[in-house]
Amino acid sequence: MLCVVVAALAATTPSRAADDGVPAFETLRAAHRPSDLIVLDRHGEPIQTLRIDDKARRLPWQPLATFSPALRELIVHGEDRQFWSHGGVDWSGLARGALARTQGRVQGGSTLTMQLAALLDPALARPAGGRGALQKWSQIGAAHALEARWSKAQILEAYLNLVPLRGELIGVPAASHHLFGKQASGLDRGEAALLVALLRAPNAAPALVQRRACALLGEAPDCERIGSLASRALVRRSAPPLGEQLAPHHARWLLAQQAKPITSVRLRSTLDARLQRSALQALRTQMAELQGRQVEDGAVLVLDNRSGEVLAWVGSSGPAWSDAPAVDAVLARRQPGSTLKPFVYALAFERGTLTPASLLHDAPADLDGGSGAFMPRNYDHRYRGWVSARSALAASLNVPAARLAALVGPEPLFERLNAAGLQLSESGGYHGLALALGSADVTLLQLSNAYRMLANGGRWTPVAGTPGAARAVFDARVAFQVGDILADAGARATTFGLDSALVTRGFAAVKTGTSKDMRDNWCIGFTDRYTVGVWVGNASGDAMHHVSGTQGAAPVWRALVQQLHAQQPSRAPPPPPGLERRAIHFDNQLEAPRDEWFLQGSGETLADARGRVPISEHARGRVHPNEHARGRLRVGEQLAQKRPSGISSPRDGSVFALDPDMPAPVQRIRFEGEAGQWWLDGQPLGSGASLQWMPWPGRHRLELKAADGRVIDRIAFEVRGAYVRR
Repeated sequence: MLCVVVAALAATTPSRAADDGVPAFETLRAAHRPSDLIVLDRHGEPIQTLRIDDKARRLPWQPLATFSPALRELIVHGEDRQFWSHGGVDWSGLARGALARTQGRVQGGSTLTMQLAALLDPALARPAGGRGALQKWSQIGAAHALEARWSKAQILEAYLNLVPLRGELIGVPAASHHLFGKQASGLDRGEAALLVALLRAPNAAPALVQRRACALLGEAPDCERIGSLASRALVRRSAPPLGEQLAPHHARWLLAQQAKPITSVRLRSTLDARLQRSALQALRTQMAELQGRQVEDGAVLVLDNRSGEVLAWVGSSGPAWSDAPAVDAVLARRQPGSTLKPFVYALAFERGTLTPASLLHDAPADLDGGSGAFMPRNYDHRYRGWVSARSALAASLNVPAARLAALVGPEPLFERLNAAGLQLSESGGYHGLALALGSADVTLLQLSNAYRMLANGGRWTPVAGTPGAARAVFDARVAFQVGDILADAGARATTFGLDSALVTRGFAAVKTGTSKDMRDNWCIGFTDRYTVGVWVGNASGDAMHHVSGTQGAAPVWRALVQQLHAQQPSRAPPPPPGLERRAIHFDNQLEAPRDEWFLQGSGETLADARGRVPISEHARGRVHPNEHARGRLRVGEQLAQKRPSGISSPRDGSVFALDPDMPAPVQRIRFEGEAGQWWLDGQPLGSGASLQWMPWPGRHRLELKAADGRVIDRIAFEVRGAYVRR
């Protein structure tokens, strides 16, 4: 009687029109979206996959011919033996399934076509209690419509790509990769049988899956092998990588830069796969060299000077070395140390405060840091006396840089650094003179692009793919002077020697930096075509053990510069208009004679912040250190001691911290400057050349006025801390 009913149903099978919601095969295939985005390098080579769908794991759509013959055979044999001959419904199979249910057994009667119809239409999905007659009838109609519009090969291909398997795995390609670590084309009969056995119960225990797979294979299969295979594959927690994983951090950054939703399965980057591999290898080689010195992490960035494109981006040394491999050290903010010094000198050159030939005093100094005494010390704890600005910068001397920062002022330096794209927080007064030695936090991406600005004649442009308007940060002539100094191996020799990791075959302007307690180590530099930035340290912030700039980051920098210019050495840039080169020599053999670059006209004068001091010896190309007795030269000390007009103390942007446990009289702030009327926050305080004030927390504005009420000078400062005890 049951067979008669099924036959009657078959005679009245509903037909579905071509426009009844069944998609075209080509449309379905084109709409398929893998769960992982494939990132390509600039030449189209895959370099990274990036998970963008956390709900399901799908791989790219695969043609039917790429599935192993064993899988194609077994899936038809195990799920739908009449697949190649029926019209979408196996009526005898439905009858057997219905009979089994009357006897209390469960036996599927749905064909592969019917199962695919349920995958394409959520309304046809099987509920927990099984399909009712009406839903089954709709599924049969959908299967007939599919058979009417699609070929058998298309139906089987779609089914293999869309069928849910174990856990989050969708489609045989994803299951094959996750469970067996291979492509679907390489599945053998045992592996294929296990996948087919999962179709009816995707999350079944390995023993049950093994029994079903052995039954499917029939002729005395090696069930012990299949059992071992099932026990390994079905408990695997993570899948092997989807191809080469060269740039995980850059891939995430690149995805975040996309202004529109990703509609393609592939995303092209500007990276060069060959250079990316070299950068990664160079960093890991250096990690091995530094083993035992408490160094775990590093980062490398290579930028194209002209376009701003990222050519290499290594955000971590990797899990073999780092405890935090997911942290992108290219974007992490760290203290840059001496790598900020070139910008201090550039600002002073541009202002006319000094020239590369000017002398600065390298000796222990206690300076007014704005919020207290500032006592810079050189990295090697040695002092060289009078040195030229060229030597001081190239050799990375701290004391001259701090003296120079006192001349240019923390706030102007702070503003210029932010113009260079460093996005510093707080204020110049907050950092004080320590800003010149790298007290603020920056990222490797920002700092490398700031050096790229110097390579481009002082003109800043954003890294390709990021927002920002082009702007002039420094005079092109000043950028050239700084680059020329940073490329001068002889000038840096007193600190780094003549054969350090900073020496390259062609032109390269480079600077190292080490933050306090050796927590961060940097090497940033540019050639005529590229800017390369390297950071070495620990993501945790732990200090390294005796790792300087030339020992930590510089070897990686040098290896990449050598590779980048293996075929064509870097050439020094031509000087921009407005520069002149003249021979100079120093009396008493203070430094060796040399040719020096001067801004036109600056060779005859040296300027401080308020006015110019004539130095006639510069006009003759001579620099006399013994002229200090006549008040003619030693500009570093002369300007540091010179009292400017207006308000001399406190400096603009100063920050004062109060100690509530100290008595008030010892915490008074002294206002000093030109004699006049002192006004604080719009209220008169007194008159004279100096005045003491009991500090009060908050931001304040101090004005110095002439007798006629004219404002001579005004500054802003801040007092922090609790109210002092009076």
